[in-house]
Amino acid sequence: MSEELLSLRGVLVMGGGRPLLRGVDWSVHKGERWAVLGPNGAGKTTLLQVAAATLSSSAGVVRVLGERVSDADPAELRSRVGLASAAVAERLPPHERVLDVVLSAAYGLFRLGRLRVEDADEQRARQLLGQLGCRLLADRPFGRLSEGERKRVTIARALMTDPEILLLDEPAAGLDLGAREALLRFLRRLAAQPDAPALVLVTHRVEEIPAGFTSALLLRAGAVVGSGPIDTILTPAMLSATFGFPLRLDRIGERWAATA
Repeated sequence: MSEELLSLRGVLVMGGGRPLLRGVDWSVHKGERWAVLGPNGAGKTTLLQVAAATLSSSAGVVRVLGERVSDADPAELRSRVGLASAAVAERLPPHERVLDVVLSAAYGLFRLGRLRVEDADEQRARQLLGQLGCRLLADRPFGRLSEGERKRVTIARALMTDPEILLLDEPAAGLDLGAREALLRFLRRLAAQPDAPALVLVTHRVEEIPAGFTSALLLRAGAVVGSGPIDTILTPAMLSATFGFPLRLDRIGERWAATA
């Protein structure tokens, strides 16, 4: 079996006097591409925060990149895990130029300011922006980007440190159809690269699962409904149990669609 990069065993997370995650067992191995699905309030974002070592569990054992999080240096772990989320985007200075927003990740910062950067880092940042179709945005202020552009720039930023795991929290949320499909095309290409990081994508729409993803985790009310190979887990029965509503599930090529 390939190297285990992330492991959750019996994980409990409490918030506001109620469980946000309940007894979650889950692991991610090198080369896997995971889709995490569930309705609003299922615990998906909380799960990603635990995986990124930005939120501590109330009980259970969490290992990230082979280290038990409770015994490790969280800052060192976070430098090896890429996270793109709305919470990260909100912390990025709106007046900072896009190139500096991406570069700041290489130095563990949210604002680059006047820090002198290495030429190799700038070259990598420009390369990542180009891969995500954002090359012409490099000198534009981050706060003046469209929603789709901001999503792509935050993914470029998350990739800046060459992470071993890339965590994406609803990257297609709020995008129009064209922007969504452009983003999913990039993620499909990334998933196909043998040297790409392990991928974990959170969504509540099966239509937003890129082609090439290998595995699925279904969450409802903080508990795991199912976890495993995507063809086994994504079934009408499992999806209906997850969302609490009878659903029909269709597969069109390498993509999925769900209807009542």
